[in-house]
Amino acid sequence: MTSPPFVISIQSQVVFGHVGNSAAVFPMLAAGLEVAAIPTVIFSNTPDYPTLRGRALPPEFFSDLLQGARERGLPQRADFILTGYIGSLDVALMVADFVAEAKAVNPRLTYVCDPVMGDTGPGLYVPEAIADVMRDRLLPMADIATPNPFELSWLTGQPIASMADLKAARAFLRIASEAHLIATGCALEDTPAGHIESVILGAAGASRHPVEHLPVTLPGTGDLFAGLIVAGLARGLPLTQSVESAQRLTSRALDHARALGAGEVVLSEPEFRRELLTLAVP
Repeated sequence: MTSPPFVISIQSQVVFGHVGNSAAVFPMLAAGLEVAAIPTVIFSNTPDYPTLRGRALPPEFFSDLLQGARERGLPQRADFILTGYIGSLDVALMVADFVAEAKAVNPRLTYVCDPVMGDTGPGLYVPEAIADVMRDRLLPMADIATPNPFELSWLTGQPIASMADLKAARAFLRIASEAHLIATGCALEDTPAGHIESVILGAAGASRHPVEHLPVTLPGTGDLFAGLIVAGLARGLPLTQSVESAQRLTSRALDHARALGAGEVVLSEPEFRRELLTLAVP
């Protein structure tokens, strides 16, 4: 019997709601992956509520968790590392060191970097020093990066309004030549009306993947999307199919949340869960 694909997921965690690991881990588990979830922050809820409790993990505590992961041989076992929101500079630097170590001891590892830094509306919601670590240390190691247009614009200092802008942004970022940049949630000047799209840019060219733009914006959407991409890849789907599957399932979760009047993504819709159980190459 073969072991299931193994993922180390390093991002935020909340007591209530679905963002960070609290959004990404369940879909990966439901798709048949094994997941080691390492929190960077633990909050009571997302910042969209009137009160927010919890904090970033103290550096020595976070360092201890990483050491425990090393002692269990998790970097050697992992098929994927997924990183997302990071709440302190010390933790960001330790994440970068850990990813570099893991890639050195495990060359088959795929590193997926979701540079969770900000979005249109709220703007940059991490300190610039953390964003700098993402740009200068994490993104150059990424095999797959999933920034949104705001993050791409901040990272490059250029607006993102066209395919030419996206290609220039990929060239500007110091990501590996063989890596894939997935620009998520794009509304470009020629995107079909009523749609947004994910654009995959790699050494072989670009592909565009439009999807209906639902009139709902909820925290955790990008975290869920990145986790679903990893789930698709781990179950054997090519990157383009993984992105399209992630779009379809994210849209289903958003539409269900809208129907319920929920303030964040909802992961309990029956068809959403059913599709995750059968996610694999036909």
